[in-house]
Amino acid sequence: MRKHSPQTMEDGFYTLLPHAAEYIDELMAEFQTEKDHGLRCWLLELIGEARSEKAFDLLCEQLQSSDESLRNWAIRGLRNLNTKAARRALFDAGVG
Repeated sequence: MRKHSPQTMEDGFYTLLPHAAEYIDELMAEFQTEKDHGLRCWLLELIGEARSEKAFDLLCEQLQSSDESLRNWAIRGLRNLNTKAARRALFDAGVG
C-alpha cells in the first residue's frame, strides 16, 4: 500500500481486506505512526473492517478526531463492531 502506483496501492488494500482481523495489532500500530493522510484513512478502514474489539479504544479516539474522514471511518468501524459499548460510544457522540 506504500507503492507509488495507485493501482498497486489499491491492490494491496484489497488483498489485505479479507485478512484484516489477522493483522489487527499490526494495523493499529501502523495507524499510530503513519503520517500520510490517505494511508491513515485506509488503515482505519481496514481496522474497522476487522471487527475486532481490540480496536474499540482506537475507534473511539478517532470518533473525536477533528479530521472528518477519520471520524467517518471510526463511525463505520464502530457500527461494524456492533457491540453494546460501540453502540453507546456512537450514541454518546450523537451519531446514534
